[in-house]
Amino acid sequence: MRVDRVVIVGASVGGSRVAAGLRDAGYTGSLALVDPDPDAPYDRPPLSKQVLAGDWDPARISLGSPGQWEARRHVAAATSLDPVGRVLRLDSGEELPYDRLVLACGALPRTLPGMPRPGVHVVRTLADSLRLRDDLDRIGSGKLVIVGGGFVGAEVASTARARGIGVTLVEAAAIPLSGLLGDAAAAELALLHADNGVRLLGGAPVAGLVGGREVTGVRLQDGTTLPADAVVVGVGVRPATDWLAGSGIPLDADGGVLCDEHCAVGADRTVYAIGDVARCHDPRLGRHVRVEHWTNAVEQADVVVAGIVGPELGVHRHERFVWSDLYGGKVALLGCPEPDDEVSVVRRDGPRRRFAVAYHRGSRLCAALTVNWPKALMTARRAMAGPAGADDVVSAWKEL
Repeated sequence: MRVDRVVIVGASVGGSRVAAGLRDAGYTGSLALVDPDPDAPYDRPPLSKQVLAGDWDPARISLGSPGQWEARRHVAAATSLDPVGRVLRLDSGEELPYDRLVLACGALPRTLPGMPRPGVHVVRTLADSLRLRDDLDRIGSGKLVIVGGGFVGAEVASTARARGIGVTLVEAAAIPLSGLLGDAAAAELALLHADNGVRLLGGAPVAGLVGGREVTGVRLQDGTTLPADAVVVGVGVRPATDWLAGSGIPLDADGGVLCDEHCAVGADRTVYAIGDVARCHDPRLGRHVRVEHWTNAVEQADVVVAGIVGPELGVHRHERFVWSDLYGGKVALLGCPEPDDEVSVVRRDGPRRRFAVAYHRGSRLCAALTVNWPKALMTARRAMAGPAGADDVVSAWKEL
C-alpha cells in the first residue's frame, strides 16, 4: 500500500524523531504532528535538572521545528480513533485521515488526592518545570517535600539541594528504586541522598496533603505531618491512552498499547506505538515490555521509520540504557535487572561516592549499574556487547 499520509500523536522525543527520520529516509508525503502541549517538541530529561536549576534557557531543549520536517503542527488533543476508516479525531473538531498512524502520546503523571493545588507540583512538561522553578524561588531556603523516590524525584531533590533548599524525600517502599535495582544496589544508591543532606524517609506511604487552598504539608499514613512550603509529587506515570477506549486498539491493564517487536499494532501494520505508551513484545524475554526511558523512545522511533518506508521491517532490540544526573555526578543503568539476578558490588574510595553493580545469572552479565564511575560503565558496555562474563567485568572493575 502506498503511504501518502502519516499522522503522529505526540511531539516529544519519540514523535519528533519519527518525523525527522521519515524525511531523512526520503518520505515525501504529508506529515502531521498532534500534541496539546504548545511548547512541544522539546527534550524532557533536562526539565528536572538543568531547566529547573535555571542553568539552561528553555530554547536549549528544543528538538526542532515541525517546519524543518515539513510537518503540519496541530496544537490539540486526540479524542478518538477509527482504525477501520483510518481517521483520527481531535478536540479542535478536526479529523485527520491517515495511511500510517504513530502513537507517541506519552504518559500522564499520577497524582495524589487533593491535586491540583497551589504549591503542589508534578514535573512532566516545560510549563510544569518553570512553575516549580518559580515556586522554588519563592520559598528560598524553605522546606520542600518530594513524594516519590524514583529518578525524577531524586533529580528534583538534587536540584533543590544545590539551591540550598531543605529537602525531605518520602518513599512508600522501604528503599527507593528497589523494585528496579534490587535492595542491595538501591540501598547503595540511596546513600547519595544522605551524603547531600536530604532527609530520606523510606517505608512511608502518604495519606494526603495538608493545608487549605495552598499546601502546608504532607501527612503520612502513620499520622506524621511533614511541614512543606512546596511539594513535588513523583509517584510514576500512566500511559496517556484514555482516548483510545473503544477504538479496538489492544491495551494492557495499565493502558499500554500492545504491539509486536516491530512496534506495530495489528497485522496490517497501519498503526504503530512507541515510547511510554508502547508495550512491545520482546522475543528474548517471551513477553511484552513497556519501558519509560528516553533511549527506548528513540530506538523505537527508528524502528517505526524503517517499518513505514521499508522495504524491510525494523526490530526493536530492547537494549536498555538509563542515566540520571544526581548531586553533580552521573548514575547509569545498562540492561534490565531481574529479581532473581545475583549481584556483585565494587566500591571505590574518593571525595564522591563511587561504585558499580554487576547483575548476573551464573557467568552471564545481564545488567550493570554505575555511579560516578565512567570507566566502569565503559567496561560493562564492552562486556555486554561481547563474550566477557560477569566475573571478568567485576575483576576489571577492581583493577580500575
